[in-house]
Amino acid sequence: MKAISSVDIVLPVYNEEHCLAQSARQVVKYLDSSVSWVWRIVIVDNASTDRTPAIGRELASQVPQIEMVRLERKGRGYALRHAFENSRADAVMYMDIDLSTDLAHISEVVDLLQVGHDLAVGSRLAATSQVERSIKREIISRAYNVIVTIMFGRACGDFQCGFKAFRRSTVQKLLPLVKDNGFFFDTEIILTARRMRYRIIDLPVRWVEDPDSRVNLLPTILADLAGLIRVRWGFLTDKMYRSRGA
Repeated sequence: MKAISSVDIVLPVYNEEHCLAQSARQVVKYLDSSVSWVWRIVIVDNASTDRTPAIGRELASQVPQIEMVRLERKGRGYALRHAFENSRADAVMYMDIDLSTDLAHISEVVDLLQVGHDLAVGSRLAATSQVERSIKREIISRAYNVIVTIMFGRACGDFQCGFKAFRRSTVQKLLPLVKDNGFFFDTEIILTARRMRYRIIDLPVRWVEDPDSRVNLLPTILADLAGLIRVRWGFLTDKMYRSRGA
């Protein structure tokens, strides 16, 4: 298996003018001091209506390893799909711009790919994870994982954590099979990877909830449930999911 010498870190953003510059510079500082592989930060703005695009362009003009991409369509999955499809790095990963997940885990997920895993998934629900968040979100997250496990069996420990890394060769084979372009993208790509028998590993994380989260819970929950039903039906009826293929 090819060693990983380059990684694209994708930061999907939507109306994040209040934190983009500071967060991006924190990631740059960590990467400059802590990793040996070649890295690039890809900021993907999906239809922001504030100063996010201008801030992203300014960062890209100041830091050679930052690329700014502007998309005129909303959807976190759409932003990630665009970045993954256009990557030329050995591995790709993404993280939420609020940096809820400790930056030290960037090195750890890449190390897990180096030793043979195809996907590494940050898990807030692992026994050794250190998590600070509201009881409401904790209950919703655990209930969602239970529903997914009942429907599909165990694929990973935390489908919705915005911290995942993939070998590029793996993710680019998965993308044509993943239909969702919203928040369900996270779940669908993991379930598809499990169906295709890729090697998935959980990484316990240190994670602190951002009180300014932009996720609208009720519509997201309903969309996720509809997505689960669609994917379950697809697995039962579509032969293209039955083997990994070339």
